[in-house]
Amino acid sequence: MSFPASAPALPDVRRALAVFAHPDDVDFGCAGTIAGWVDEGIEVAYLIVTRGGAGGFDDSPREEMPARRDAEQRAAAAVVGVHRVEFLDGHPDGTLVPSRELRRDIAAGIRRFRPDRVLTSSPLRRWDLLTGPSHPDHLAVGEAATCAVYPDSRNRFAFPELLTEGLEPWVVREIWYAGGPGPDHVVDVTDQVDRKIAAMRAHHSQTAHMDVAAWVHDLLGTIADDAGLPAGRLAEAFTVLRTE
Repeated sequence: MSFPASAPALPDVRRALAVFAHPDDVDFGCAGTIAGWVDEGIEVAYLIVTRGGAGGFDDSPREEMPARRDAEQRAAAAVVGVHRVEFLDGHPDGTLVPSRELRRDIAAGIRRFRPDRVLTSSPLRRWDLLTGPSHPDHLAVGEAATCAVYPDSRNRFAFPELLTEGLEPWVVREIWYAGGPGPDHVVDVTDQVDRKIAAMRAHHSQTAHMDVAAWVHDLLGTIADDAGLPAGRLAEAFTVLRTE
C-alpha cells in the first residue's frame, strides 16, 4: 500500500500543527521544514502525544525521563521558532493505539489551534524499514491524527463534549505525512539545516550517542540527490494530501 501522488502544497497557509507520538519525532523528521515555515511567517504549534518515558539510552531513572524529555522538546522547538508546545496526558509511551480517546484528544488540539495544515507521521507501515517510520506509536498517531482531521475535528456531532468546552468544529485543509512510503514532496532545507541539527541536539537524552551532523547530512543529502536537487543540497520529503 502507498499514498497517491502528492497534491501541490497550499500557498496561503497561516497556521500548521505538528502531531507526533514522542518528543524528538518532529525534529528527526521535519525540523528543517518547520524552520522554513516559520521563516515564511507560518505560525506552527506542536501537539506531542507522550512525554517519551520509554525512551533514552542511558541509566537515567525512569521516573525522571518524562520531565526531561518535555524540557528537551520545548528547547528544540524554540530553536526553530516554535513556542507553542502541548503534551497530551493519559497515553503512555510504547502503548499507543488509534483509540477513540486519542482521536478525541487530537481533534480537541486541532479545534484549539485551528490549523490550515496538519503534519504527522505516516499511518502506513514501511516493510522495507522496520525502524523509526514503522514504530507502532508512530503508526497509531498517524492513524488517529488522520481520523481527527476527517471526520472528527470538522464534525460537530463527533465528540459533542468538545462543544461544551467551547471547541467548535474546524476543517483542516491539508495534511502532510512524514516517514511514509515513497514520499514525493521534497523540501530543500539546506538553509535551515543548522537549526535542525541544533534542535536534534537539544534532545540530549536521545542523541548524545550520535554524530547528529553526520547523520543529518547523510540522510538529507540522499533525499536531495534522489530528488534530483543540485549537488550539495539537503532535503526532507513528505506526502501531501488535500483534506478540504
